[in-house]
Amino acid sequence: EVQLVESGGGLVQPGGSLRLSCAAAGFTFSSDWMYWVRQAPGKGLEWISTISPSSSTLVYADSVKGRFTISRDNPKNTMYLQMNSLKPEDTAVYYCVRDRRGGVTFGPFRVSSRADFNYWGRGTQVTVSS
Repeated sequence: EVQLVESGGGLVQPGGSLRLSCAAAGFTFSSDWMYWVRQAPGKGLEWISTISPSSSTLVYADSVKGRFTISRDNPKNTMYLQMNSLKPEDTAVYYCVRDRRGGVTFGPFRVSSRADFNYWGRGTQVTVSS
């Protein structure tokens, strides 16, 4: 059974930092492209970053470029998202996702619905507020 479990969210002040983790199980993590997607309150899903299996390809949405860093540790079956210089507009539920329908794409791309990916974690809440 595929499992994706996010952790590391919380409440942080503007300008602060958080590090999200995604623990993966039930598939060959080291062979898979992985993604982070977020959903802000009352808004649609937003792709924010992609990482290739070997970490050689890293892609970011313009909204987070220069502030967020995606990484992975294949022996630990874990993906990370280091978030710095957080802004109130980064407030969202952050999801770890894999297996994009239609195949791998680096990004940027729109996420129309949860159906765009076959596997989602439950998400972790990030709230940026003073």
